[in-house]
Amino acid sequence: MSKKGFLLCFVMLLSAALLAACSGDGASDSGSAGNKNSEGDNRTLTIAMGSDIVSFDIHNHNNTSTEAVHDNMFNYLFKRDDNNEIQPELVDTFEQLDDVTVQMKLKEGVKFHNGDPLTSEDVKFTLERVATDDTLKEFPNYKQIKQVDIVDDLTFNVVTHAPEPSLFHRLSRLGSGMLPKNYIEENGWDHFLSNPVGTGPYKFKEWIRDDRIVLVPFEDYFEGKEEEWDEVVFRVIPENSTRVSELLTGGVDIAVNVPPSDWDRVDKNEGTSMKKQTSNRTIMLILRATEGYPTADVRVRQAIDYAIDDGSLAEHALKGGGIPTRTRVGPGNFGHNPDLYDTYNFDLEKAKELLTEAGYPDGFEMTLHSPKGRYLQDAEVTEMIAGMLAQVGIKVNIEFMEWSNFVEMRTAKKNKDAYLLGLGNSMFDGAYSVDWYRAERFEGETDYKNDEIEELLNASATNMNPEEREKQIQQIEEIAAEDVPHVQLYQETINTGVNDRIEFNPPQDEMIYVPKIKRK
Repeated sequence: MSKKGFLLCFVMLLSAALLAACSGDGASDSGSAGNKNSEGDNRTLTIAMGSDIVSFDIHNHNNTSTEAVHDNMFNYLFKRDDNNEIQPELVDTFEQLDDVTVQMKLKEGVKFHNGDPLTSEDVKFTLERVATDDTLKEFPNYKQIKQVDIVDDLTFNVVTHAPEPSLFHRLSRLGSGMLPKNYIEENGWDHFLSNPVGTGPYKFKEWIRDDRIVLVPFEDYFEGKEEEWDEVVFRVIPENSTRVSELLTGGVDIAVNVPPSDWDRVDKNEGTSMKKQTSNRTIMLILRATEGYPTADVRVRQAIDYAIDDGSLAEHALKGGGIPTRTRVGPGNFGHNPDLYDTYNFDLEKAKELLTEAGYPDGFEMTLHSPKGRYLQDAEVTEMIAGMLAQVGIKVNIEFMEWSNFVEMRTAKKNKDAYLLGLGNSMFDGAYSVDWYRAERFEGETDYKNDEIEELLNASATNMNPEEREKQIQQIEEIAAEDVPHVQLYQETINTGVNDRIEFNPPQDEMIYVPKIKRK
């Protein structure tokens, strides 16, 4: 071959190689590139979260972003459909035998990821664990269950201590994800936490703490193997800017908690768009009512409420990404009180009067703990609140904390005057929300107690008349709005950046249920 012919051949080969390279996906190695079928179609779904999961113990956390991962690994006895109606998931049939007993039969052929069949023994093991161990964070939501009686391998009776109006709400969420009794008893709890096993459509592959959680389809899933994705990667990216950058460059397919400053950028970028939804999460300040703290005085708590301009927080810090509220029982939840929603208190003079009446005419100094990067604009919101309280003489010392340290602080009950917290409600029943005012749950953490609320909590807990129970829950909300154990700020919107190659609309409960996420 001549020298000229050789060069021409070389150029043609080089061009072909470049063309092949340019036709690739272009995503980073750590993102959604990697798992492709023979047609070059990317079959790895990558989701960027703002914080890592807390644990694989489904009973010992109440963290929504953790449940969003667990939702793919564990099935519940019941589950909400797209219309927010509770439907059987693992349960095939059920019957109310008396005021405190419901008989249920499991679907046949359900297996755990290790191959063990799901039986009534597993149901008993799971529900009685969370219903009897008062050290578990989910205990308050399941202690209503007295016992589970086994009828046969698939049939069992759930027996409650008293009539339980919220039973099916409780069995359609976090704590009713089934645990494998034999696997845990044979291998130990620590082994399970490192190698979790559920019955869900996806099974555990790896967890690199503060970096990623990887799931793969479960071959023997009782509803059939999920074929849409070969691998699901939940990447932990706390920094907003990094999370958004990864979305824009194709490193991730979904980015949660996109800040307002980037909404237009995501929408105008070719291949990405914003998906928004009103969440079931309310952002609030949890106040100490412990003797010796200024916030033990109801007038101080009211003054803080009047000094904070919730409307400005929603409009300026969140750019419209929140709805001011005086209750955390939002629309779509049983017991929602519309009179306390989309409204707020703001009156600086009233705040100053209340502080003077309480003996703090010149204000006082307080500590406010806040996570950073956990919620939409949480740091900016906290700083704005500090500025607002300064206007009435309250000097706020902000302590920003990494999420894991923030959780440890609350668990150890080492919180000082106040902390910023966002609470969702995967039960969609106001009973779950108002139970956060129950005195025994927060001894040493808030020490708040209101006898009238205690009576209403106890009465509503066993009231099987839905109309009466709804009024009782609404009354609790009204009392709390005046007593202000928590300063309700706003109901947060979900602001998710999505790659246009997939179909995904965030649901109100903030779950990221992979079987509903499809490639276009």
